[in-house]
Amino acid sequence: MYKFIICFIAGIGAGLGTGLAGLSAAAVISPMLIAFLGMPAYQAIGTALASDVLASAISAYTYKKNKNIDVKNGMVMMLTVLLFTFISSYLASFMPDSAMGGFSMFMTLMVGIKFIIRPVMTTKESMEKVDSKKRFMQSVVSGIVVGMICGFVGAGGGMMILLILTSVLGYELKTAVGTSVFIMTFTALTGAVSHFALGGMPDLTCLIYCVLSTLLWARIGAVFANKASAKTLNRATGVVLTIMGVAIIIVNYI
Repeated sequence: MYKFIICFIAGIGAGLGTGLAGLSAAAVISPMLIAFLGMPAYQAIGTALASDVLASAISAYTYKKNKNIDVKNGMVMMLTVLLFTFISSYLASFMPDSAMGGFSMFMTLMVGIKFIIRPVMTTKESMEKVDSKKRFMQSVVSGIVVGMICGFVGAGGGMMILLILTSVLGYELKTAVGTSVFIMTFTALTGAVSHFALGGMPDLTCLIYCVLSTLLWARIGAVFANKASAKTLNRATGVVLTIMGVAIIIVNYI
């Protein structure tokens, strides 16, 4: 029962983070499984990534159904992210440990506060005025940046994608989240397969609990996000990310 409670609570945070803000489930599930169940880090990350696959996929489907996703440029960014994550991960294996391990934790908190203080009020009309060639190049460059950060730091992909889509590429919030979860579906799948292939199968009970809980709450979060106004979604996203950022920091450092 204790294992179920921990996985269910982790799934609530991960699912809402995915459905509302395109956050990777690994940012929430991994530290909880490590801290409360004593699960090895590599196994915990694999479990979290596996949970992220279906949660991101159902969220992407919900956003696509509501026409809040940019598949074309999302594909460009996704392929670039995967390529440069691989390259930078390889380069990082030759580097000494850095102090950037807590990057994604503090970034979740900072981005949450940002959405509360400075909400994204870009409209689809203004977003669609950007030249397609310019958008393509922006997607490639952004993918390189996100991929390098993911490879060297090891996390923060979902947050980086959302931040870049809204702050740099000028995406409307719902389209940014929809595109982010679309990308994260494939990056999470690649990561999960790699972890299971190299580290073996995880605790199946934990895996099932985490996958189902994350899937349920991601669906709830995505449905809410697509029905909410821009102002409400900004506030909800900001509050959820801020709470999650504080919780993750507490779990890791206190």
